[in-house]
Amino acid sequence: QVQVVESGGGLVQPGGSLRLSCVVSGIVFRIANMGWYRQAPGKEREVVAQISSIGRTTYDDSVKGRFTISRDNTKKGCDLKMNDLKPDGTAVYYCGVLGSTGYWGQGTQGTLPR
Repeated sequence: QVQVVESGGGLVQPGGSLRLSCVVSGIVFRIANMGWYRQAPGKEREVVAQISSIGRTTYDDSVKGRFTISRDNTKKGCDLKMNDLKPDGTAVYYCGVLGSTGYWGQGTQGTLPR
């Protein structure tokens, strides 16, 4: 059984930082492509960042230069460091194992006051 568990969300002021983490079990993590997505209130889920099994990263244009995705294969974890957060960053953030059969966590809430 594949499990993806996120942590690290919270309330932060605009301009602040958050580090989100997820831990994965039940798969061969080192060959998995991973991603962080977010869903803001009233909007569809959108990609934030992805990291391939060999460490290649891609980012949505809206977060380039501010967010960093990383992975630790020994810990079977994938982190998203978010700097200079904007008010539109309020969303539920989801970590996922990408592929034809994707696996997703329950999400972790990141909230910025307007």
